[in-house]
Formats: sequence, structure tokens, C-alpha cells
Amino acid sequence: MSSAPLASVLFVCVHNAGRSQMAAGFLQHLAGDRVEVRSAGSVPGDRVNPAAVEAMREVGVDIAGARPKVLTTEAVQASDYVITMGCGDACPVFPGKRYLDWALEDPAGKGVDAVRPIRDEIKARIEALVAEIDAQREA
Repeated sequence: MSSAPLASVLFVCVHNAGRSQMAAGFLQHLAGDRVEVRSAGSVPGDRVNPAAVEAMREVGVDIAGARPKVLTTEAVQASDYVITMGCGDACPVFPGKRYLDWALEDPAGKGVDAVRPIRDEIKARIEALVAEIDAQREA
């Protein structure tokens, strides 16, 4: 039995190459089709950070095929949750959306050893987000 997603989540960071891609990968992995997942950047990079790809591979989540995308007003409007990660004021704000700002260290230019703790913090936040979305569904 398939049903519509419980929620739609947009992850936004400047380059859409590290934090937001790891968050999207974890959410897709942990929630499956229960949640619609998007990610974007205010100034997207050329490719996903290789250290982020490797750190995620270590925990069984493949984001190697992900590509940075530009943040659009439409993506924000189509999302129930908008989770920013250091994009400052670049994110448009619309009523009725749940906005969260996750202060996470930027993995840009760092090796995989430095990216692992960022990855682990993102995973913990994603697990809490999935629990919140599931709880709202049951309420």
C-alpha cells in the first residue's frame, strides 16, 4: 500500500555540496518514501564534496550521484520543512512552513576525518526530525 509522503523537507546550504547533501541522504535512507526530500544551495557548487561522499559511504548511504542544485522559490513553497545550514538570509520565507536553522560546521575543504563528526551530528538531527514527522502523523 503506497500513500502520499507525510511531509516534504528542503535542506539548504550555500553550496549544496556537503551538509545539505548529507542531510538529504540520511533522510532518504531513514524515512524512505514516507518523506519527500529536496536539497538546494544559494550558490551551488560544481559537485558534491568528495569527503562528504566518502563519510556517507562509510555508514552505508550513497550520495555519489547527487548534484548541487540552485535554491528556487518553488522548492521552498513546495516544502513543509525548510532546514537551513548557514545560508544566512538567502532563503525566502513563506507563511505556514516550518523553518529550522541547524548550525553545523561547513565541511568544505576538510578531509574525511573532519567530516565524520559533522556527518554524525547531521544523522542525530535527522533521526529526531523523522521522529517528529512520524509523531505529527500519529497526532
